[in-house]
Amino acid sequence: MSKKVIFLDRDGVINNEIGYLYKISDFVFIDGIFESLKILQDLGYNFIVVTNQSGIGRGFFEVEDYLLLDEWMKAEFRKNNIEILHSIYCPHIPEDDCDCRKPKPGMLEECFKLFQISKEESWLIGDSERDIEAAIMAGIKNNILVMSGHPISRKSTKASVVIDSIKDATKIIKS
Repeated sequence: MSKKVIFLDRDGVINNEIGYLYKISDFVFIDGIFESLKILQDLGYNFIVVTNQSGIGRGFFEVEDYLLLDEWMKAEFRKNNIEILHSIYCPHIPEDDCDCRKPKPGMLEECFKLFQISKEESWLIGDSERDIEAAIMAGIKNNILVMSGHPISRKSTKASVVIDSIKDATKIIKS
């Protein structure tokens, strides 16, 4: 049976965007994230975090720092009765021209190999156009641009839906 998945960008969607976040002490969850994901989980969705982490490639922090923060974040979700199915990251800088860094769809395609995922029933929620482009290139037609992260023009986006807050995602995905 195929899984319904909501792919979530991390910075700007799950937590406040501060740039090169790697310290637990600097991590602040976006208002409404736990309540919203709980509603979506109750609708049968699984969650996969898909995040560019070029701070690793730039030498601002180590892979171990990222992994420690990622485990802490997933534990915080578990405390709120939300299970993160998987978390995947790209450590490269844009100049590396890798296949995994969004807007390329490599991380999403890797998830399709690891899990039986229904592209038709799945969504991607991101805060930048590169998130939306990765979704489209991976064949995820349902995508949401949330305005809580990077500044972006509502008019020029390729996103299917634009919302102000993660709290609004439940209204869109339910319908």
